[in-house]
Amino acid sequence: MQDFFQNVSRYPRYMIALIAGVFWNFLEPMGPMLRRPTTAIALIGILISSLIFLSLTLKAMLGLPA
Repeated sequence: MQDFFQNVSRYPRYMIALIAGVFWNFLEPMGPMLRRPTTAIALIGILISSLIFLSLTLKAMLGLPA
């Protein structure tokens, strides 16, 4: 039974490592783009606008006041 719990306890670590790897592979190519001011401003603008879009969409879906 202890082997079962040891095996189950590995899944959260695997999930965290998987998510971190996905983010790393997504953000690593953005490094050279952030060195130039024009692309840095564009990437930051895209990030901010996507976060605003996500929050407004979730508020509308959940029926929360804007």
